[in-house]
Amino acid sequence: MENNSEVVFVLQGLNDSLTNRQMYCAFALVSYLFTIFVNLTLIVIVCLERTLHEPIYIFLCSLCFNGICGASSFYPKLLHSLLADSNVITYAGCLTQIFVVYCYVFCDFTSLTVMSYDRYLAICKPLQYPMLMSVQRVALLLLLTWCFSLLEAIIGITLTARLPLCRHHINQIFCTNWEVVKLSCSDTTGNNIYSFVLIFTHTLQTGLILVSYTHLVRASLRLASNRKKFVQTCVPHLVTLLIFASSLVFDSIYSRYGGGKLQVLQNLLAAEFLVVPPLINPIIYGINLHQIRSRIIHNFSHKPGL
Repeated sequence: MENNSEVVFVLQGLNDSLTNRQMYCAFALVSYLFTIFVNLTLIVIVCLERTLHEPIYIFLCSLCFNGICGASSFYPKLLHSLLADSNVITYAGCLTQIFVVYCYVFCDFTSLTVMSYDRYLAICKPLQYPMLMSVQRVALLLLLTWCFSLLEAIIGITLTARLPLCRHHINQIFCTNWEVVKLSCSDTTGNNIYSFVLIFTHTLQTGLILVSYTHLVRASLRLASNRKKFVQTCVPHLVTLLIFASSLVFDSIYSRYGGGKLQVLQNLLAAEFLVVPPLINPIIYGINLHQIRSRIIHNFSHKPGL
């Protein structure tokens, strides 16, 4: 059995004709550039506009930055593979991609949980909100979000890196933890246990979000002002959560039950959680949040010298 560091994986999901590769490359490049553009636009607007220096917008910037990281874990390697007409990736490159994807997923989930907590305080406890969501509390929540996500990713990638591999073919267009674990020829009990721990942890986070929204819906039904806040900030958050959760479900289904002849459709389903949320999230928030929408319209419609 060879040393893992010498392993080169074959990404079988990229086995398409050169003509198709060129078309996919153009589509991927446009999607990646647009994803970077919309996320950076929202981040820059929030940073430059003092009226947007509020917790919800700061958390939104963190979510958008994480979206850029998620997209960057996928598109550059995909574009390189398509341009070079190559479908291989080194062992170190594969683990690096898995690590960044891990961080993106965990950070997105935790960020959405923190944002639901922020909306709960803003709508259900408006008088105590400035004290409960102070600058120090916001900084602490951001630090915990990223540190917790990095810790989860480090543990996961460490468990995967210790496994000896017997096969080198990955039936996707990018590396995922589950696909690499399936290539192992040794016991994967530790990985399976950690998977259940992750499922439990993020199911608990989902439960916290649902509890928050139960209180938010009750509060919005009592007062018209709360109803307006709910529509403006909570509905985009809920849509974002549903898009991200459904994308992860598609990926999980594909990873475990994928197969067959519809390779293009399988690739789209597998990569949806890395493509759709980072692209859609800033658009959803940009359209629904009045403060951000008005600044975007002002910046792009303002003509210097007039």
